[in-house]
Amino acid sequence: MSRTRVHNFSISLDGFATGEPQSAEAPFGHAGQRLHTWMMATRFWDPSGSDGVDHAFAQRHSDGIGAEIMGAHKFGPPGWQDDPDWTGWWGENPPFHTPVFVLTHRPRSSIELDGGTTFHFLDASPDHALAVAREAAGDLDVRIGGGPSMLRDFLAADLIDHLHLVVVPIVLGRGVRLWDGLEGIESGFEVESVSSPSGVTHLTFTRVRS
Repeated sequence: MSRTRVHNFSISLDGFATGEPQSAEAPFGHAGQRLHTWMMATRFWDPSGSDGVDHAFAQRHSDGIGAEIMGAHKFGPPGWQDDPDWTGWWGENPPFHTPVFVLTHRPRSSIELDGGTTFHFLDASPDHALAVAREAAGDLDVRIGGGPSMLRDFLAADLIDHLHLVVVPIVLGRGVRLWDGLEGIESGFEVESVSSPSGVTHLTFTRVRS
């Protein structure tokens, strides 16, 4: 069976994966891009970037992925369901290049864009959404793309096999926190830690299956 994987998911020292309030002008609220500057400095993001530890982790994002699941707030700002012209933050050629399943209580017709990305909209539980995404992915893995509320639901349902978190040395103070309600979740994983000269810490959680 394919694995469910999370890559390059950044959180602050106090556990927030995004700031507030989210809007079309500020996708990550008051956090801006501070959670992601480590990745934007890599060759994975910019051909002129670095090729060190951060690049080595970042580039694993797309290897062996056949589908993605994302939450409504990753696809768009509050109210995007009321805008029939909204096709996501990424323009005509999004970086996914696979089927992407957007979880929303207000589904709409699928959107096919350049580069092999098609957005499908589901009102579904985590386990049902994963079954649909696995069928689309075939023998490849399914990436769980976030945001934090959706990822928290998948972790609570014990549906994550590989979780790559990046702890960024900033304190946001408010926003959406990843770990709320997940006390003791680490006991089901093998956890490895790698520190980077950029100041971030890469945490890799690998599910322990009996």
